[in-house]
Amino acid sequence: MAIGLTTSVREGDRLSPLESYLHVLHALMLRDMRTRFGGTLWGYGIVVMWPCVHVFMLIAIYTFQHLPAPVGSSAPLFFATGAVPVLIFQYISREVMKATMVNKPLTYYPQVKLFDLILARVLVEIVTGFLGLLVIVAVLTALGTDPRPVNSSIAVFAYLASILLGIGVGVVNVAIVGFFPGWLVGYALFNILMYVASGVMFMPSFLPEKIYYWMKYNPALQLAEWMRSAYYPSAGLKVDHLYVVMFALTCMVMGLLILKHVVSKRS
Repeated sequence: MAIGLTTSVREGDRLSPLESYLHVLHALMLRDMRTRFGGTLWGYGIVVMWPCVHVFMLIAIYTFQHLPAPVGSSAPLFFATGAVPVLIFQYISREVMKATMVNKPLTYYPQVKLFDLILARVLVEIVTGFLGLLVIVAVLTALGTDPRPVNSSIAVFAYLASILLGIGVGVVNVAIVGFFPGWLVGYALFNILMYVASGVMFMPSFLPEKIYYWMKYNPALQLAEWMRSAYYPSAGLKVDHLYVVMFALTCMVMGLLILKHVVSKRS
């Protein structure tokens, strides 16, 4: 794969700047997929299924214990609507950080920048996450649950917001590990706390108002409620859409500025 990347970089001399960049980006994506997934379809399938297994385990636990969903009549749909946006956000934000650490030597090629590594991993994660979403939808349908939201546009925007937040926090993570490589482990622990407080397994709005007020500062909770508001409009969930979008954009701008003016100079 390194040979393929080298060839693409060399061919860039005979291509337009845009074509050259797209060739490099394509080579980075192929290298990323082949090195992470063992170069096999089965390896990629495991990565796609991993977050799906997470959702199905939640469904299985609550189904076997005969626990009703806090809202609605379907426990599988309740957990899926909370878990999907949160997992999309967490996987992108984590994998972007890991990509720059693993593939940092590729930046010795003059055509490959740190931003290219970030963009290539983001594109791979978006495709992987969407395939996982299709699997979850197919399984829910097989279980007799209708996965269609009441308001499709809200569901789409919630999904896109999850991607945006994942990219923004991921860029900040890249900037942080440029100074403290140990943040890779620290963020994994922080992710667990964020997930538990995101409301995937319960309805935070049912908690006392004083607790719920502070929990809403967790953007992952806002994502879960954003998606659930598309399925349960009668639940009366109030989502601060602007907060989620501005949080994501602020993280992205801060991370890019740090990468450009601080981390790149240290490298």
